[in-house]
Amino acid sequence: MKISVIIPVYNEAKTLPVVLERVQKNKPAEIIIVDDGSTDGTREFLDRYKASNVKVFKHEHNFGKGAALRTGIKAATQDVVLIQDADLEYDPSEYERLIAPITQGYADVVYGSRFVGSDPHRVLFFWHYIGNRFLTFLCNVVANLNLTDMETGFKAFKKEAIHSIFLKEKQFGIEPEITIKLANKGWRFYEVGISYYGRDYKEGKKIRWTDGFKAIFVILKYGLFLPN
Repeated sequence: MKISVIIPVYNEAKTLPVVLERVQKNKPAEIIIVDDGSTDGTREFLDRYKASNVKVFKHEHNFGKGAALRTGIKAATQDVVLIQDADLEYDPSEYERLIAPITQGYADVVYGSRFVGSDPHRVLFFWHYIGNRFLTFLCNVVANLNLTDMETGFKAFKKEAIHSIFLKEKQFGIEPEITIKLANKGWRFYEVGISYYGRDYKEGKKIRWTDGFKAIFVILKYGLFLPN
């Protein structure tokens, strides 16, 4: 199966060159980079970066991760659509592991979980961990799933699965939106354990505690009132 790798980017000039080098080692058929209004030199790097399998889209303003993913998902053309953050928290060398349940015919959707398996995991924020587990639990309740890591930034989908849903969220709420809408359509979910090299805020981590409250609203909105 051929892969489309979507890389949403916002002010990642320091890490994006390294991420692209690692992603290219997998020889994906398509890399879709969506710059969401960066102001730190990311755009200048993308203007210089040339590769036959790379497509670059640029948002004039910073609309949010969800907006970047929506642009990338819409543009994806290959059999498997894989989301890769640009911040070095997730390891591109694990693509084969992530997509294996799809290529073997078992799954339509695969989430890379930071909370299962024995791979290296950086130890970071306690309250982020609690918030993630709560949001995952709440999403599981409304979607009737048993995921361990709904908020993971390392996901893979059959193209026909991710293209079967209409996405609306512009920010981090797109994670539960994707999960709930795919579950409601009956697509087969799998999880695999992955390594995780998390960043702190000094290193550029962007998600805030306020995003957690927004995610609760999104879960309730799509889980109870707007399932499609």
